[in-house]
Amino acid sequence: MTEKIQKILSNLGYGSRRFIEHMIKCGNITINGKKAVIGEYLNKKNPGEILINKKKIVVQRKKNESKVLIYNKPIGEICTRSDIQKRLTVFDKLPKLNLNRWVSIGRLDINTKGLLLFTNDGVLANKLMHPRNQIEREYKIRIFGEINENKINTLKKGVKIIHGNASFKEIVPLYDKKEGKNKWFKGILCEGKNREIRLMLKSIKCQVSQLIRVRYGNIILPKNLKEGQWMMLNLTLLNNLYNLINVEKK
Repeated sequence: MTEKIQKILSNLGYGSRRFIEHMIKCGNITINGKKAVIGEYLNKKNPGEILINKKKIVVQRKKNESKVLIYNKPIGEICTRSDIQKRLTVFDKLPKLNLNRWVSIGRLDINTKGLLLFTNDGVLANKLMHPRNQIEREYKIRIFGEINENKINTLKKGVKIIHGNASFKEIVPLYDKKEGKNKWFKGILCEGKNREIRLMLKSIKCQVSQLIRVRYGNIILPKNLKEGQWMMLNLTLLNNLYNLINVEKK
């Protein structure tokens, strides 16, 4: 049975399919001594010698139990495995895995904090991130600037940003009308474009002064989980997450 190289490597925990495609474009992945090609089909059981950054990977692995953990990301950490500027990454504090690697389910920009999910199951990660599955991401947003009902309706109908059209599924105030120009809102999106919320607010002449993700799908950021700490999902929450997208757990 054959499968695309980016799917094979993603399912093994080497990153999202988008990340794998980026590495292929950069020439960092070879198959039997030749540079890999995006969309190239390989035999799942015997794909040949695959090198990632000149390191040989093992395709045949023992059956590995599915794991998902919640990480409470602080401001200042970046969502990448390594950084040439030596900044802290969200992977630095995660527990080590004997098999596979942690895959980030979505990202948060350096100035956003809150809930991040990580898994060793590439299929689960891709299903939860894919726009067609419309998985909700909920945020608490502190907005600076004048915002009224017309602007809220505009954000729900959709605005044009550099990534295309974007809209909130829901955005509602969480403030007392006596508050000043910085006001808290709850916002729900069903996709995860880079800096999407900040760009949407900028389009209506407002600014995000604080952004916190508090929910992804049916997983809520625990109130007792401090910034920079992680916790593993228990079996009930793990099963609920798989049931959300109708995927069989490993």
